[in-house]
Amino acid sequence: MAKTTTTSRYLESVGRRKTSIARVRITEADKTTMVINDMDYTEFLKTEELQHVALESLTKANIPVKFMITVKVLGGGVHSQAEAIRLGVARGLIIFDPELRKALKDFGFLMRDPRAKERRKFGLKKARKSPQWSKR
Repeated sequence: MAKTTTTSRYLESVGRRKTSIARVRITEADKTTMVINDMDYTEFLKTEELQHVALESLTKANIPVKFMITVKVLGGGVHSQAEAIRLGVARGLIIFDPELRKALKDFGFLMRDPRAKERRKFGLKKARKSPQWSKR
């Protein structure tokens, strides 16, 4: 998955969660920055919790190297987008340094969370909720 361009080398990976898909490109840089959909990550992810979730795999990996991370994310809600970004960054870091795999796996950043909304079945109001029973 490692790709090379004429100007600089970057690593590309994909993270998914529910219906969110995050395409992540990681490039070595002078300082760590993250750009999501052509916006600064603090602008895109409004709350501090979401910003922490998106950068979690970088902070827990404890790497002395700085990265410029570019993300294109679409679908889902902001929380699932942040978790998709976390998975994409973790997968990209493994391409960069395979020895990080054990540490990131212990934190659970390499597992794609398979939980998604259950589909609605006919005859029911929601996925499992049935209509109220009436005697007459």
